[in-house]
Amino acid sequence: MDLVILATLVASALRATTPLLLASLGGLFSERSGVVNIALEGIMIFGALAAAVTAQLVERPYLADDPNAVVWFAPWLGLLAAMIVGGAVGWIHAVVSIRYKADQIISATAINLMAIGIPAVILTGLYDNSTASARIQNRLPQWGVGVFEFSPLVYLAFLLVPVAWYVLYRTPFGLRLRSVGEHPEAADSVGIDVRRMRYYGVVISGVLAGLGGAFLSIGNLNQFVAEMSGGRGFIALAALIFGKWTPFGALGATLLFGAFEAIGTLLGGGELLPPSLVQAVPFILTMLVLAGFVGRAIPPKAIGKPFEK
Repeated sequence: MDLVILATLVASALRATTPLLLASLGGLFSERSGVVNIALEGIMIFGALAAAVTAQLVERPYLADDPNAVVWFAPWLGLLAAMIVGGAVGWIHAVVSIRYKADQIISATAINLMAIGIPAVILTGLYDNSTASARIQNRLPQWGVGVFEFSPLVYLAFLLVPVAWYVLYRTPFGLRLRSVGEHPEAADSVGIDVRRMRYYGVVISGVLAGLGGAFLSIGNLNQFVAEMSGGRGFIALAALIFGKWTPFGALGATLLFGAFEAIGTLLGGGELLPPSLVQAVPFILTMLVLAGFVGRAIPPKAIGKPFEK
């Protein structure tokens, strides 16, 4: 019985880690390029909305003819929509921050605020309510055995960690990306297009955060619910800081956050602590990380600073 509980806890922790890890890796590319991206929360919401609405609208005509139809491609198109929308929102943040040199915190905050209002308008127009989409019959498949059946996005998230490390530290692209986040003037002096590299970083950030949102709506659940990210974008940013802006550091930090979330979900506080207190542990840990109590993290030197050629 203890092994069953342990296996269930581990599987739950891996699922809870997945959206955090995808968003944290996205933030890694943006912030390594020198652009602060606290819009991860809003991008996750937009990605979740795009995935759920696209999958539902694609499968709707098939289900009208046959209520039990298996529209296997609907969730994959939803996944593609989440990536496109996430990348587009990231591009908007990049344009405002890089081209027009607006304050990056304000730009990202505006995106987070839009992620509250715009989904409500879209949901009202499509489903006559402002809180949830229609349920999806064909969500992403689950691969694995027993309690270890996971959405493909779980496997993808963990696979992307070594891929991100290789790209950042073993490719010319990664070297250029890190250089514009550390010493943009020096990078510019050797012919690196600083603004273009920053655009790449922020758009990649949006694509990955959009995937994190898609996991919430069509990978773990079967519909979009308003504000379903539940602060995970901010926790992912804290995990990125905790992980010292490195892929494997982000992995370790998000696993820690995911484990706390899984414990809170599985045990609900038990008889020792109130459930609300257990569920608040990931956010308490986030506050401690951001307050600097978990150790000093040195960010890229040019982060948050507009580049003047």
